[in-house]
Amino acid sequence: MKGLIAATYAPMHQDTSLNLGVIPKYAEFLKGNGVKGAFINGSTGDFASLSIAERKQITSAWGENKTSELFVIDHVGHTSLDEAKELARHAADKVDGIAALAPYYFRLSNIHKLVEYCKEIAACAPNIPFFYYHIPVLTGANFNMVEFLELATPQIPNLAGIKFTNNNLIDYKYSKEFNNGSANILFGFDEVFLSSLPFGADGWVGSTYNHLAPLYLAIVEAFNNNDHKLAADLQQKSMKFVDVLNAKGGFNGAAKSFMKALGVDLGPSRFPHTTLTDAQIEEAKTELDALEVTSYLGKV
Repeated sequence: MKGLIAATYAPMHQDTSLNLGVIPKYAEFLKGNGVKGAFINGSTGDFASLSIAERKQITSAWGENKTSELFVIDHVGHTSLDEAKELARHAADKVDGIAALAPYYFRLSNIHKLVEYCKEIAACAPNIPFFYYHIPVLTGANFNMVEFLELATPQIPNLAGIKFTNNNLIDYKYSKEFNNGSANILFGFDEVFLSSLPFGADGWVGSTYNHLAPLYLAIVEAFNNNDHKLAADLQQKSMKFVDVLNAKGGFNGAAKSFMKALGVDLGPSRFPHTTLTDAQIEEAKTELDALEVTSYLGKV
């Protein structure tokens, strides 16, 4: 599981009920813009604002739209271990892999509890890859990932790797090198995408791959051609993209709204995220055009 992996949004009708009917078009949009995988029910997908039943519906819908050209990883983490295990069992025969972040309310006190938590979830879907979703800024589980791999690898047969959403590049590099590169370490920090390339990154999960997949592919090409100035300039454009939308009430909601400008209407966001008006979307398009970002946006 490599390449650009879009952290997908939960599509909704105007009343914020799920709009699963748009997922086939959404999947085709991602494939058409060079995205190789969908990471569903994650932070970008507002999993914490969804019911268990809704998360299962999203899993089933995306499972029907995975192909050899677009794999699907389902985030099944939950503050309740029992709920996480139920989500993993539901996903086991529907998707290509599962992931789980650490409990974020009653936080884990040590790394051994993290391994135990992951072990129980992974065992509920033993025939597909399991990824630990490392996002310490939200979970507070700021453990060393090399130590996690050392402890977890012998205990979790289907441990595939880590969704590494942290800007600690030292820990990232050592995780990449663990056991001669045996773990699939998916880099998850879009704004420093370029920084992952010298360390051999070949798989990335992020929300802006929904919108700017062509730009990130251009960064990889520029880096491989030793055009480091172009690569840095392109990375700055992705940072500006985040800045423009973040200034309109918060990135998560604004970026979901902006998908409408790309031809994939994913509807409103649930509280507490912002939903942009059509006028605000047009304003964002104007600002992005001035920053010369528009030509790198995905197209239907």
